Amino acid sequence: MLTAAEALRVERRRRPRPSLRQQYDEYILQRIEGYKNSLPREELLRLGDQVAGELQASAEGQFVLTEVLMLECVDEVIRRRLKLKSFRQWKAWIRSLRDAQLEPTHWGVDPGCPVVPLLRRIEPGDQAVVVGPAGEGVACLLAAHDMAVTFMAADLGSVNRVESRFESEALTAAFVAYVVDFAAWLPPLADEIALAVLDAGALKDLDPDARTGLVQALQERTTGGGVHVLLPGGRGLAPEALVSLYDGWVREEVGRPRRRAARGVVLARPAARTADLAAGGLAAS
Repeated sequence: MLTAAEALRVERRRRPRPSLRQQYDEYILQRIEGYKNSLPREELLRLGDQVAGELQASAEGQFVLTEVLMLECVDEVIRRRLKLKSFRQWKAWIRSLRDAQLEPTHWGVDPGCPVVPLLRRIEPGDQAVVVGPAGEGVACLLAAHDMAVTFMAADLGSVNRVESRFESEALTAAFVAYVVDFAAWLPPLADEIALAVLDAGALKDLDPDARTGLVQALQERTTGGGVHVLLPGGRGLAPEALVSLYDGWVREEVGRPRRRAARGVVLARPAARTADLAAGGLAAS
């Protein structure tokens, strides 16, 4: 992720965006794997047996039936069942959709949200972590800008909504969602988080130690120059209540001055990570 200063002077991203062909291949893979995961194990085995029988009947000993060939043929059967678009059809459909997906309002995100000014600093493949229901639309918006997104929430409904939106919108960025008991467990997280978005309201009912532990876990994995955005959510904690946990971080002022506090807080980790090194923490990236 670019710093604010780098974003002003950069002419070209350090990492290119995925090509349409790469996005299409990922779209097909996601739809096929999603279909497989929706089938009971018995039905998936029957599908495999059906494909194996058809291959053996048609092959007439001309080739050896391998596991790789079986998987490819099962995927092709599923592709036909789902009536997935050809690359040519998909390309014509996706261009207008992708343009719409880049806009915050497409996901129900307020254009005044403090995440929005940060979008120009994103580079394809940057890692993002989004915590809490108030970040559902933000998670999709970040993925539309080619970030690899990890979404975490304490309730299954929130996770299901985000997963369904990803599939229905044919987003192809790397994405994983977890239902998490933040007081007891955290899922595996990337060591190079560029952006973390926390729904402060979702942390209201956490024990103070668990809340601090969650924030610190994200801080330790955030790269130098990385950013945390604290969003208001419902009637829970105000973002300002978490600022004391960010000792040594730099507060960034984004958006219109009169609305900054109401819409969230942006904090950046200093680019130099000497404090981590001195303490024996994570190595600088």
